[in-house]
Amino acid sequence: MTPGALGEVLGLPPIPRGTWAGEATYVSPAALRRGEDPGEMADRLRALPGIAAVRVRPGGLLEIAVAVPGELVTEIGAAVPKGTVGVGGGAPWRDLPRTWANPGFVVGYAHARAVAVQRWAAELGVGGDFRPELLAGPRDRAVLRLLAELHGRRVSRDPGWAAYAEQLALAYHDAFEGAAALPSGDEEPSELHAARVRLARAVRDVLAEVLAALGETAPERL
Repeated sequence: MTPGALGEVLGLPPIPRGTWAGEATYVSPAALRRGEDPGEMADRLRALPGIAAVRVRPGGLLEIAVAVPGELVTEIGAAVPKGTVGVGGGAPWRDLPRTWANPGFVVGYAHARAVAVQRWAAELGVGGDFRPELLAGPRDRAVLRLLAELHGRRVSRDPGWAAYAEQLALAYHDAFEGAAALPSGDEEPSELHAARVRLARAVRDVLAEVLAALGETAPERL
């Protein structure tokens, strides 16, 4: 179950909560806004494929756990309908200096790294069917947790694109360095590598979208 599909059921984008290090959860006020009984809506949601659990929180909010959070990358990369991306103002960054203390460098370098992973993966023969359930490591989950915010930010009046880009970039750098998407040495390409390459593609696409919303060009190389 992806946030986009869940949002269609609920009538508004679900809000990711927690770190997702364990359970991947969203909360939603959909029942309250639609004037429906939260318990009845929870029962309907539990019957949907990809839903692991639904709990009714005090006040009527629904807490929804998805079974395979990695599925959300499958809906990233399609063209965004005109007018659905909130404008967050210009990016408050400079290109220089190219150090980790400069958020502009951190964001641009993350996009360039995600682009490079696609190129290197093709050269190394990393491919095959995408298995989203393999994106279960803590670094993969941290990236997924931030990607899950995309739908809500797209429709927000104040999407906070700059801060979001910085958070996603930092999480991706951590994944790039600690959860390899590419085989090293004599290691054979695996399904896990392929899943992480697909995750990197999602990061590339989201950072490009966010940078465009900020009036910036996403760098292919640094």
